[in-house]
Amino acid sequence: MVQQRLPCRPVVLVFAGLDPSGGAGLAADIVAIAAQGAHALPVITALTVQDNDRVFAVEPVAPELLRRQAQALIDKMVISAVKIGIPGSAANAAAIAQLIAQLRLARPDLPVVLDPVLASGHGDVLSTGDAVLVLAPLLPLTTVIVPNGPEALALGGEGHLRAQGCKNVLVTGGHGDGEEVLNRWLDAGGGEQTWRWPRLPGAFHGSGCTLASAIAARMALGQPLAEALALAQSYCHAALAGAYAIAPGQLIPQRFND
Repeated sequence: MVQQRLPCRPVVLVFAGLDPSGGAGLAADIVAIAAQGAHALPVITALTVQDNDRVFAVEPVAPELLRRQAQALIDKMVISAVKIGIPGSAANAAAIAQLIAQLRLARPDLPVVLDPVLASGHGDVLSTGDAVLVLAPLLPLTTVIVPNGPEALALGGEGHLRAQGCKNVLVTGGHGDGEEVLNRWLDAGGGEQTWRWPRLPGAFHGSGCTLASAIAARMALGQPLAEALALAQSYCHAALAGAYAIAPGQLIPQRFND
């Protein structure tokens, strides 16, 4: 009897918080990664109390529980990329950094995408302690960091991020003004590339999660960074253009493929 060979998808190990509104965090990551043709392995870093606008509380999981969640997956599966959202705490960030170092013993070029979520759109804090300091151990491990404009400034600017070991920085312009959104990529060689997208009306919940997860999934599929960045932005813009409401306030990106 010939055993049927089942199709296999590359997997993305995701560290992020659980958003009960289903608009951001792990809920967004899972769908955005699936839409690219990869599979998400969601590791919970924190439980949150939030709706589609505000964050009312963040409870980090214990670092040991985070580590055990990830280790069970690492022991069985070949990890093709890593996506990081909120660590929840400095101890969790340190645990994630150790897990990435472990993974890179076998694969030194493992793609790591960091979405440095410092606060909600209303300024609600998303980690215990200083959110900028919490991210410090993760910066030198990133293949690409994807801050929006305010996050990039809070982290010291593009030059500082590069000095901290971030090889590639994609600064998104969704929080700016004007008819176009300008996204700028500062690459590892010191070059710069820009993309311009029509600014869409409304505010969106989980747009950064969507973009970062799509980039990670594209790299898990083996696409070069430049191609992954371009395709992920196109996907994210389409998701925002098709966004829908679940309540007054921020809209939910339509992350499913047509």
